[in-house]
Amino acid sequence: MLNQAQIIGHLGRDPETRYLPSGEAVTNFSIATTEKWKDKGTGEVKEATEWHRINTFGRLAEIAGQYLQKGSLVFVRGKITTRKWTDKDGIERYSTEIRADEMKMLGGRPEGDGQRQQQPQRQRQQQPQRQRQQRQAPQQQPQGSGFDDMSDDIPF
Repeated sequence: MLNQAQIIGHLGRDPETRYLPSGEAVTNFSIATTEKWKDKGTGEVKEATEWHRINTFGRLAEIAGQYLQKGSLVFVRGKITTRKWTDKDGIERYSTEIRADEMKMLGGRPEGDGQRQQQPQRQRQQQPQRQRQQRQAPQQQPQGSGFDDMSDDIPF
């Protein structure tokens, strides 16, 4: 038998990391996947978005919590699981999730990453003083990832 899911999509919000009593990290996040097709009858392009709940554990959870953020493009492979619980009102609830055992960050690092900001500082230190003064104003302009300007909740 095979129980495996593979998806590529964008995070809908920042991941949430917590730690089990054993000290193991657990990071949860949701990924949106969008399918587009052309309606044969009307010729109109249509799309449908699905949301997938992802759970990561251990070192993978630590990496996800540290490097992923809302809008990140990511590949996830894992096992489909269903959790069942009873809520405070006595109603049985279910949640189908992907327990990730592999994750790959796609599309480079987000602009807010500290390592990305350090590289231009090293380059500036190597430039002669006069060049640094001439270029100082353009280098101080913020370079956003474009996700902060979005008004809706879908990050793509």
